[in-house]
Amino acid sequence: MKSNQKLIFALAGSLLSTTSMAQTSSSAEEMVVIGVRENRTSKGATGLALEIKNTPQSISIIDQEAMQDFNVTGSNNALELSTGINVDQYETNRATFNSRGFEIQLTQIDGLGMTNDFGTVVGQWDTYLFEKIELIRGANGLLTGVGNASGTINYVRKRPTNEDQGEVIVSGGSYSYKRVAADYNKVLSSDGSWAGRVVMAYEDKDSHIRDLHNEDTTFYGVIDGQIGENGILTAGVTLLKNDQDSPMWGSLTLFYPDGSMAEFDDSSSTSQDWTYWNSESQNAFVEYKHLLGQNWEAKLTYNLRRAESDSRLLYAYNPAGPLNEDNTGLVGWPYSSHTETDNDLLDFNISGTFEAFGQDHSLIAGVSNATQDLEGWIQNFDDSYLLQPMPAFPFEGDVYPEPEWGPLTPDRAGEQELTRFYAATRFSFTEKFKAIAGLNSIKLAREGSSRYGNAVAVTEYPDTEETSPYLGLTYDFTDNILGYVSYSDIFQNQDQTDFDGEYLDPMKGVNMELGVKAEWLEQRLLTTAAIFSAEQKGLATYAGLTDGGTYFYEPKDVKSEGIELEAVGKVSDNAKVSVGLTHLDLTGPDGNDIYEWIPRTTAKIRFDTRISSLPELRVGLHGRYESEVIGSYAKQDAFYRFDMFAAYELSEAATIRLNINNLLDEKYVEGIAYGAIYSAPRHAQASLQYKF
Repeated sequence: MKSNQKLIFALAGSLLSTTSMAQTSSSAEEMVVIGVRENRTSKGATGLALEIKNTPQSISIIDQEAMQDFNVTGSNNALELSTGINVDQYETNRATFNSRGFEIQLTQIDGLGMTNDFGTVVGQWDTYLFEKIELIRGANGLLTGVGNASGTINYVRKRPTNEDQGEVIVSGGSYSYKRVAADYNKVLSSDGSWAGRVVMAYEDKDSHIRDLHNEDTTFYGVIDGQIGENGILTAGVTLLKNDQDSPMWGSLTLFYPDGSMAEFDDSSSTSQDWTYWNSESQNAFVEYKHLLGQNWEAKLTYNLRRAESDSRLLYAYNPAGPLNEDNTGLVGWPYSSHTETDNDLLDFNISGTFEAFGQDHSLIAGVSNATQDLEGWIQNFDDSYLLQPMPAFPFEGDVYPEPEWGPLTPDRAGEQELTRFYAATRFSFTEKFKAIAGLNSIKLAREGSSRYGNAVAVTEYPDTEETSPYLGLTYDFTDNILGYVSYSDIFQNQDQTDFDGEYLDPMKGVNMELGVKAEWLEQRLLTTAAIFSAEQKGLATYAGLTDGGTYFYEPKDVKSEGIELEAVGKVSDNAKVSVGLTHLDLTGPDGNDIYEWIPRTTAKIRFDTRISSLPELRVGLHGRYESEVIGSYAKQDAFYRFDMFAAYELSEAATIRLNINNLLDEKYVEGIAYGAIYSAPRHAQASLQYKF
């Protein structure tokens, strides 16, 4: 890993040297980079640069202003602001996301990424790195060629701007919360052709959960500038360090044998004082864009990520399942590991617009290659430390002894390579009627031991070669009302294994969406109404434990049908609103409900306004509703939760902000999918933001 760090720092140094040279050069060449900075558009949904209204899928945006207003500094917390996305934080350091009934298995940065086959995300990004987060709901086959009908999360990095500007934010609050963040942009050359930006954040906090402590450090540096007359180079480095003391692994068991549920204090935890989960990652990217002529460009992007993690954990569970009536029955399973993950992604595409048959059309075509290598080691220990009984729950953090760990020994290793060709075009039949057609042709090769399943130590997977189509039709009924329909075949390789330890076949499915988007109030408010249907055949579904105590899965055909409504924008000069509702039916092969941990109805509202009688003051409220959910470890009745903020502008440069989270002090259980954790009670933060 040290060699990888040297590589990334060398890259950053060489880029800074290039920038210094650019500052001293003078050129009469045509300037293109400044215009590009001003007119950046996202291609996260289809690969084509389209406005949200013209994209034949449901899309939500969480911008940096909303994340700052509600003081959501972790990416998982930010996703809870969006329509149709549910966050299952089933452990203190691991979560899954679901949308439209299925786990989201595709996370991108700037429109590029590789599928996360198992759906679990470890840790959180700091939201201060991003201009916005895009959430594209529905099938993602056009984006990667592999995936499911849930959706895609696209994190859009901050990039240099055309002005010298910066800000510092200092925050503090409940649970010894301390945070400082800074963002500075500098135009580096006199002609404006080169600019750089540095973003830093440090956060240190305790938690409502007993003994849990997090310390996170984030650094991001990026520059961009003009190369020749038509070239634009962008490069950046992100360094992350996340340390967590006393994490929960496996979370809480709350069911009693009779099906009733235990009730404990919201600080209850199974963790022990000697446990931790620390991780570091180094991320770098280089992007070169070349303007080929009017309205055409070629882009080459290379992304690199090197990550390692060290953990010592304790899994507390009852082998019989539920908690005993006297709150005993839990035993401990210690675990210590070191993992290293390397990701490389190279993408090249050409995009632009052309005229034919009297209409303007757009096209993107490209090739990409992504690789992922994972190695893991574990520390063994004497069997006397295994499955020791624990006292009645809840207990403190000193009831289970730390084992005497042995040396690290190899545990698992695997690699996969995804190569794909993709193309999409937006063809205009008339001024009102347009079609988006696309395809992905992919080859996925994997080898090594199972990352999550229970297969034999070394497995050779058959290569997967598949072509997935995508079709979307849009029609402008008026200047402000658009109807659309989209269709996509989808498939997803699966890492889960059956009772005999054999890998399940890839999941296959079909996704359809029909909707209407409309702009109101002089195009300041956008509404979306969508009907969706998705059927996934052979989807890996947890089936139980083998005689050896390992998980096994069985394939099931699962169907999701539902509706989604959303309204986003300004309702007046001083007031913004985001309202969303999702309702779905999720059924298995027998026609009955399945995956009952996924809420069938969710609703979210976000509103903020400037007080007319006191224009320096802005106030806002975020509320969410989730219907009843039932998991293997706990259940949760339907509940509401509200968060609020108040921001007062002391001057043009300085703003103070107060946040109160869980305003009504609602107690509920989250992370139902694979565990149970009590939510945080009412708590508050205050911050000072200074711009310069």
